[in-house]
Amino acid sequence: MDLFIIACAFALGFLGIIGSVLPAIPGPPLSWLGLLVLYIWGSGTNAEGEPITDQVLMIWLLIVTVVTVLDYIIPAYFTKLTGGSKYGSWGALIGMIAGLFIPPIGMILGLLLGTFLAEMLFANKEAGPALKSTLGAFVGFLCGTGLKLLCSGVLMYYIFVYAF
Repeated sequence: MDLFIIACAFALGFLGIIGSVLPAIPGPPLSWLGLLVLYIWGSGTNAEGEPITDQVLMIWLLIVTVVTVLDYIIPAYFTKLTGGSKYGSWGALIGMIAGLFIPPIGMILGLLLGTFLAEMLFANKEAGPALKSTLGAFVGFLCGTGLKLLCSGVLMYYIFVYAF
């Protein structure tokens, strides 16, 4: 039974890492669920025999929540940072959310199209400045993806430590 629990925890951790890169899969929450599986059903102790504590679990839940929320805010922030208007920021956010319905590339295309079209149509910008804002949103998307990947990678490390 312990081997099955460990395999489930590793599968969730691995899916979390994949989900950090693929927009359709919620990466860090899946990785956290892997740690939760070890906490509830597994032995959940590290090499020194120390168990996963409630505090560690709750701190990581908070981190995962913040990273997940930031993943939607960072592209809008980078849009504004590169000269984009509030319309471009809203376009980035709405485009990303709309793109969730067309996995796996929809979120990226939604972000790019949402930012570009909002800058052109609502902020009355020319194509050059609108493209600059769009590239800023894309850089923000890459930063959010990196943050999710880092979070899921550290959670996978915890899964490994507490599984063996």
